[in-house]
Amino acid sequence: MDFAPGAPTTTPPPAPTTAQVGARATAQATEQQLKSLFLSALDGDTRAYQSFLQALGGVLRAFLRKRLHDKPQDVEDLVQEILIAVHNGRHTYLPEQPLTAWMYAIARYKTADFLRSRYRHEAWTEPLDEDAADLFAASDDEAAHARRDVDQLLSQLPDRHRLPILHVKLQGLSVAETAQLTGLSESAIKVGIHRGLKALAQMIRGVT
Repeated sequence: MDFAPGAPTTTPPPAPTTAQVGARATAQATEQQLKSLFLSALDGDTRAYQSFLQALGGVLRAFLRKRLHDKPQDVEDLVQEILIAVHNGRHTYLPEQPLTAWMYAIARYKTADFLRSRYRHEAWTEPLDEDAADLFAASDDEAAHARRDVDQLLSQLPDRHRLPILHVKLQGLSVAETAQLTGLSESAIKVGIHRGLKALAQMIRGVT
């Protein structure tokens, strides 16, 4: 076959590397494992839900340690916040969509929200993907349902844990403002948030 002088030629894309193939296989296996557990949990299987949350927690920690490599002290609190968000938003998941894409959208949304709140005086300009924002454009009824879930769980916490979460995480006050409002020290507010979020996640794992 003759080519005219100067005619453009196409170069085939490079073959995927062994690392890329391995990463894709791992991602597919994670999707299958988590989706199977999550769908069983939505059908009322409590053990499957506990296994799902445990597995998801491990995936999130690995994801967040890379993303927050300079803020390792925030990883565990953020993992608990994302697990709570997944729990409250579980009724919005559509079985035909990839579960990992839905979860990572939540994780990225909560990460940006968490960092803006925690480091409001620092530059944090990473944009959210439109898909992630749209995913949480829930109806008023869905939002009210999720808030009722949170309120019921919060009511079971002691005030030293409940009030810091209520004022800082739900009402958007700073740690200093919450300390002044509640009479607790700033360090007690931080400890209360950390332990309270951990307790909420443990309650969710026990939800039937």
